[in-house]
Amino acid sequence: MANRHLQRSVAMQSLYEWDFKGYPNDVIMDIVKHNLDEFAPGLEGGGGFASRLTEGVVKEQATIDRLIEKCAPEWPLEQIASVDRTILRLGIFELLYGDYDEVPPKVAINESIELAKSFGSDSSPKFVNGVLGTIYREMGEPMKDDSSEKRKARVDSLREEAESVGAGGAAEGGVSAEVDSASEKEAAQD
Repeated sequence: MANRHLQRSVAMQSLYEWDFKGYPNDVIMDIVKHNLDEFAPGLEGGGGFASRLTEGVVKEQATIDRLIEKCAPEWPLEQIASVDRTILRLGIFELLYGDYDEVPPKVAINESIELAKSFGSDSSPKFVNGVLGTIYREMGEPMKDDSSEKRKARVDSLREEAESVGAGGAAEGGVSAEVDSASEKEAAQD
């Protein structure tokens, strides 16, 4: 397993444990350290990538959760399976705050889909792909004709929109792309 994929997997497992058990934010790095020791002993370069992802998701969770609610409106956050919710948080963090030179957006989406295949239900990969694909399109498909100024403007716009959704219900205009997989997931769980 590649170093980054392994670290992303450890980050996902750590965030899942943190969310599932309702731990306070200040214990997340202890969970990451334990999981790195348990699942990635002798990891080259330590677990810096896993630590950055985990800390970032916890720090930006409110904004990330509002984007999930906006892009999967038929799925209240608490009704999304914990594993799927954790994978989405990780993928959204990489899309919004990641270093595109290190991990391009499409790679972040594909990695999230792979995590969903490994840890989620049969419908998880489609659901994760649908939500992350919507966000990617809302961002203007970064890395296609991208400049750092354009990217910053798009990310700022998405953050502002997510904040307005959190503050006053649904934002005007809504999402331009429909999340087909959300309804597929709903049908699969019936």
